[in-house]
Amino acid sequence: MTTPSLRDKRVLITQADAFMGPALCEIFAEQGASVLASTACLRDPAAPAAIVAGAGRVDVLIANLALEAPRSRAADAGEAEWQDVFGALVHPLPRLVKAVLPGMLARGSGKILLIGSAAALRGMPRSSTYSAARGAQLAYVQAIGVELAPQHIQVNAIAQNFVDNPTYFPPAVQADPRFQERLRREVPLGRLVSAREDAQFAAYLCSPAADCFVGQIFPVCGGWVGR
Repeated sequence: MTTPSLRDKRVLITQADAFMGPALCEIFAEQGASVLASTACLRDPAAPAAIVAGAGRVDVLIANLALEAPRSRAADAGEAEWQDVFGALVHPLPRLVKAVLPGMLARGSGKILLIGSAAALRGMPRSSTYSAARGAQLAYVQAIGVELAPQHIQVNAIAQNFVDNPTYFPPAVQADPRFQERLRREVPLGRLVSAREDAQFAAYLCSPAADCFVGQIFPVCGGWVGR
């Protein structure tokens, strides 16, 4: 069923071929939105503005940002690793927001949703650079969420883990008995959250039904954060 509130909304989804991109494109299209799927690299400081300029009107920005997480020990995480991880996950976010804001402010409405990670909400060994970058994303969302709410622009984030996606949980990982045991041990849900479940929640957060949420972080992880 098409949600009338998303019909004719122009939704820009970054890294549309990775992480939650494919599922997001599918669900938002099903809900009647005009999906603007970008697969462009965002590391160039000029790239976010160029992507937004090429997209035209953007009613909803889905900042779907992903990078395969390094597994370095904290003592071994060098400057290059920090620059690489922050260059992929943190720096593009404010550039994307700055690019879409003029149009949203002029219209007096807009939605910005970060697809982030619950790695920022629970300590994990050998993930210092990745967790720090994901934490920076969430702090930014909280800050601009309260700043932009009076202008009727809602900014929120999904902080996820153990959600079915090709970047972090490809089929080979899911088939590994060690991963299956970890899933049973660490995730109260007992399974991965499906890509559709996650994307449907994202669609809800980008609808007028979710106008009341301001700078909020929503863990989607099958209960992993609460363990």
